[in-house]
Amino acid sequence: MIGGVTRRLMLLDTASLYFRAYFGVPDTVRAPDGTPVNAVRGLLDFIARLVQDHHPDDLVACMDFDWRPQWRVDLIPSYKAHRVAEEVEGGPDEEETPDTLSPQVPVIESVLDAVGIARIGAAGYEADDVIGTLAGRAPGPVDIVTGDRDLYQLVDDRRGVRVLYPLKGVGTLQMVDEALLREKYGVDGAGYADLALLRGDPSDGLPGVPGIGEKTAAKLLAAHGDLAGIMAAAEDPAARLTPTQRKRLLEARPYLAVAPKVVRVASDVPLPPFDAALPCEPRDPMALEALAEQWGLGGSLQRLLTVLAA
Repeated sequence: MIGGVTRRLMLLDTASLYFRAYFGVPDTVRAPDGTPVNAVRGLLDFIARLVQDHHPDDLVACMDFDWRPQWRVDLIPSYKAHRVAEEVEGGPDEEETPDTLSPQVPVIESVLDAVGIARIGAAGYEADDVIGTLAGRAPGPVDIVTGDRDLYQLVDDRRGVRVLYPLKGVGTLQMVDEALLREKYGVDGAGYADLALLRGDPSDGLPGVPGIGEKTAAKLLAAHGDLAGIMAAAEDPAARLTPTQRKRLLEARPYLAVAPKVVRVASDVPLPPFDAALPCEPRDPMALEALAEQWGLGGSLQRLLTVLAA
C-alpha cells in the first residue's frame, strides 16, 4: 500500500508460461538467423495481454533456480525423477526440455532484464516457492499466473489471492478462487495441498496413497478437516473409516510424514531486494534494441512496450 492505495501484484510462474508459449506459437516464428523464437515472442505477447487486461501495479517473473531441489528429493526420491533427462555423476540434474526451447530461455531472461521486469529466484528453490513467499508477504491482492495446479494451494479469497490458469495456450484464462476449488475439488485453497498429496501426482513423481483418488481424498478431508485429522481418525478404531481406507492410510504413514513438506510451497524463501513496480519505459533501451534486432522480436516487444507506456 502506497499513500493509502492498495497495489495489485501479479506473479508469473515464468517457466510454466514460456512452455505454454513454446507449444502454443508455431516454431516457424524465427529470428533473422533462423533460430526459433516462438517461446520468446509468445511470452512477451502474453505478458502484454496480462498487463492490459488485469492492470497490475507490480509484476514479478518468478524463476526456477532449482527445478528439483535436493531437499525435496531427500524426502521423496521419486520427486520429478522421470523428468531428469540425464544425471551426470557429481553434477546437477538437468530437466528434459525441447531442443529448440532451451536456447530461448537466456534470451527471455535478457529481454525481461532489459525491459525492467523484476526477475526473481533463489538458489535451492523452485519458482513455486518464490511465488508462495511473495504471495504471503503481499499486503494487497495477488494474481498468480501459472499452468501448474500445485499453486491452487495459495488461493485465499480473504487475502485476495487468486490463480489465473491458462486453459488454451496462453490466450484463455480461468480465474481460480475458493468457490471454483470447492465446486471442482471439494476443498478450499488451504486444503488443496492435502488433497494433492493424498491422491498423488504422477507428473511430479508423487506416489500418493494407493487406492485413494481425488474424490475419496476430498471426502476424507470434508469429514476430518485436514491430513492431521485424517491420520488421527486412521489411528482411532472408533472413527468412521472403511477397513480398507484405514489400512491404506496407516501403511502410507512414512510417505505422509514427509509429503506435506514436499508438496506445500515454501513461504520463507530468502529473496534479494528488488523493485517489482511495472516499468513505464525500458530499463536498458540500448540493450533492448540490440536484442530486438538480433532476435527479431518485432511486434511482440513493441506491443509490450506500448502497454507498459500506457
